[in-house]
Amino acid sequence: MSEQDKSGQKAARPGTWASLARAMASWRTASVTLLSFSSGLPLGLVWIAIPDWLRSIGVDIRVVGLITLAQAPWSFKFLWSPLMDRYVPPFWGRRRGWMAVAQVALFATTLALAGVGNHPEAAWVVGALAMAVAFASATQDIAIDAYAVEVLRKDEQGVAVGARVALYRAAMFIAGSASITLAGRVSWKWVVIGLAALYLPMLFVTRFAPEPEEHFTPPKSLRDAVWYPFVGFLARHRALEILAFVFLYKLADNLGGTLLRPFLVDMGYSDIHRGVALGTIGLFGTIAGTLIGGAWTTVLGLGRALWVFGVIQIVSNIGYVLVARAGEPNVMLMYCAIGFEQVTQGLGTGAFSVLLMRLTQKRFSATQFALLSSLFSIPRVVAGPIAGFLVYSIGWEPFFWFTMVGGIPGLLLLARFVPLGVRDPDFDVQSRPVARAVSRSVLMGSAVVSAVLAMGVGAALTALLTAVQNLRKTPQAGFDFGTPFAALFQPAGVTDWVTLASIAVFGLTVGLLTAAVLAARSGAFYLPDEEAPPTPSGATGT
Repeated sequence: MSEQDKSGQKAARPGTWASLARAMASWRTASVTLLSFSSGLPLGLVWIAIPDWLRSIGVDIRVVGLITLAQAPWSFKFLWSPLMDRYVPPFWGRRRGWMAVAQVALFATTLALAGVGNHPEAAWVVGALAMAVAFASATQDIAIDAYAVEVLRKDEQGVAVGARVALYRAAMFIAGSASITLAGRVSWKWVVIGLAALYLPMLFVTRFAPEPEEHFTPPKSLRDAVWYPFVGFLARHRALEILAFVFLYKLADNLGGTLLRPFLVDMGYSDIHRGVALGTIGLFGTIAGTLIGGAWTTVLGLGRALWVFGVIQIVSNIGYVLVARAGEPNVMLMYCAIGFEQVTQGLGTGAFSVLLMRLTQKRFSATQFALLSSLFSIPRVVAGPIAGFLVYSIGWEPFFWFTMVGGIPGLLLLARFVPLGVRDPDFDVQSRPVARAVSRSVLMGSAVVSAVLAMGVGAALTALLTAVQNLRKTPQAGFDFGTPFAALFQPAGVTDWVTLASIAVFGLTVGLLTAAVLAARSGAFYLPDEEAPPTPSGATGT
């Protein structure tokens, strides 16, 4: 590379504010970025504001705990995403039409909260409305993510990803922490009305957002909308390794960050210091890191960015090791450790989000992106219990050393499909059968067997975690696995039913995935040429 090219490349690396400005320079990137504000509002309301709101007006803490289950639609949005690939609203196109439907629902359900929130006896009504808000929000997220995949050009993805996260986080802050503060000065009624009104300009953005340059015919049937996204993804080169990588790439970050608040409490930091570290330094660190990570992904190339940011985000937990080793509160050290870790987490998120967009086929963008993002969120869910048991067993400093080791498998998988030095990997899809097809009966049998086994494993792990928790609470009673395992199949409350449903969904997903792997690898089903255009195989570098 010439010195002129190198200097031009360095000049092309924008800062935080320059990244936001670049995101607003094109109506494609601007519309995708602005719409992310609409995604962050309901998340802040349901995750942060509503539990605080209900507890502040005297609702029983057990009821508040149950109402937090309203977060479930975000985890299971892939279940109805095929409907949004298959069916097209009669106005504004396949993606913008669904966005508009969801935004109208968000406006109505958020506005309805204003009429019931000041009455503790209406807590279950608030819970039902919170669930409706979450469902409408998850639906909107499916449509916005699919729209971003389809409308953005390849060289716009990096800068758009960073700007999207910035506005998403800002909206979460407004609907969450800022709303709690403002409600103390006025009332929750007027705060919620104000939040509902914010969806109106978002509806205006949706109306005038540009249509994608390429147009794709929706799947011909609902079966195709469910089946083809699985087969289409699994027909990629090293598809299973890519899926494992999606799961593991940010595992070290998820493990290290899941218990930050208890960690700072144990280290003796005050409420004020924790609030500044996590609410201010952490928030702005993540936003800045994601903006820079997205912009630099365009400059470095996706392959190099995944390597560079992957290594940086692993070693970032060294700051927490130093905080644990300090022995007594050191405010400046703690602020630096959290700021550095949050910036590096944002860097990895920026590159990783671009990867998810590149992996998604535009024809099935709603279903495939929902599946990939759900898989990406699983480590955040399981990291808490794992981290809790590890800290209990080995202590804080060894735990943070362990989190750094836990990031290595993700890099080893990265080397399988993006060798070190590759600038931009290609993710190819086979459009023709490559082997003798297996029969439908074999596919169905394999799916059923794997689904049953997965449900059994899921039930066993859930019961094991409960048994270990019970042992810690009452060690004199001894280890009892059988009782919590049997209790899973005798649900007595809402939480029990949600747990059982989650195990069933996990089993069904594994069964469908097993059948799709066999179909993609054997040629039992394949995508027509117009749905999976052939591309060169392997990764190439420049």
